[in-house]
Amino acid sequence: MGLVTSTWTEPSNTATALLLLGRGTDPASERGVDCPGDLPAPSDPGLVERARAAKAALGTRVFVLGHHYQRDEVIQFADVTGDSFKLAKEAAARPDAEFIVFCGVHFMAESADILTSPAQRVVLPDLAAGCSMADMAVLGQVETAWEQFEDLGIADQIVPVTYMNSSADIKGFVGRNKGVVCTSSNAKRALDWAFEQGSKVFFLPDQHLGRNTAVLEMGLTLDDCVLYDPHKPNGGLTAEQLRDAKMILWRGHCSVHGRFTIESVREVRERVPGVNVLVHPECRHEVVRAADQVGSTEYIIKALEAAPAGSAWAVGTELNLVRRMALAHPDKQIMFLDRAVCYCSTMNRIDLPHLVWALEELVAGRVPNQITVDGDTAHHARVALDQMLALP
Repeated sequence: MGLVTSTWTEPSNTATALLLLGRGTDPASERGVDCPGDLPAPSDPGLVERARAAKAALGTRVFVLGHHYQRDEVIQFADVTGDSFKLAKEAAARPDAEFIVFCGVHFMAESADILTSPAQRVVLPDLAAGCSMADMAVLGQVETAWEQFEDLGIADQIVPVTYMNSSADIKGFVGRNKGVVCTSSNAKRALDWAFEQGSKVFFLPDQHLGRNTAVLEMGLTLDDCVLYDPHKPNGGLTAEQLRDAKMILWRGHCSVHGRFTIESVREVRERVPGVNVLVHPECRHEVVRAADQVGSTEYIIKALEAAPAGSAWAVGTELNLVRRMALAHPDKQIMFLDRAVCYCSTMNRIDLPHLVWALEELVAGRVPNQITVDGDTAHHARVALDQMLALP
């Protein structure tokens, strides 16, 4: 195959695209937390220089973490890039850094606070940078579900497993109930361990990762899985369904990965003969089944880096990452699986003005937007995280 060149086309500046990019607000979904102080204007031509100056003034006192889904304007200032768990571990491995500036979303900053020392302070440049998936599992709802399991006499058979993309409250719940945290790359190991401890798993908060791992990697069937909807009485399930199920999946999903469809896969295969479809396991079950490869964010990056020149790839994950990989590998045809804009809107709340503001506040001796997890929750969340780290 001859050399295939690719040209990246930016999404048009429609109202929807700009909202997805984090410009503007959506009162129905935002956390409603304003940035205190004077936020620099996005049009300020000196923003890059201001960020460099503030970071240089702080020196080794600050350590900046950048998630793979961040904008390029932010990621250029990251000391380390990676997925959420890698970044939290990197923060813990820098005990001399007084400030951890986490360019990611809220649950990631919570994990960093749990894993770092009490002397370190974790800063999230914009408190509105949340995660819709993590917000779909609220502690009160999860505790209500667990009480239902207790009433049915099945709670002692169930091991709770939560995805890293969950709040500290949920990780703490899992730790208190002798469960484990998992990532998208070690979900099978976590589930193997859980089924050694009990006969059922309560998987939070992403139904797709739980279902895909159980069915495609562990040999369970779709009939072994039931979907617990916290907005319906008894989760929308009968006592018999809960007693028979092996996987009780929480009704949560990623708003980015959940929008890829089987039609997206079919369309790109018709449009680009020989294309390789590579998707994240947070995608819907039918999309994952139709893909050529499936894996975590780190897996996707490594697969694209190792791909031969001239190969074509349609990637089902967040658009910032796909764009970055396409520009980094012009000898390969790397494209977004869907034709529609699919930025992570909350991740994109972290922009250069917010980063500059946070760094300059630290230079001035003020700690903005510090993320703290209370001691009891942090302790039990750490139990669940440590259990993950102890997986074979």
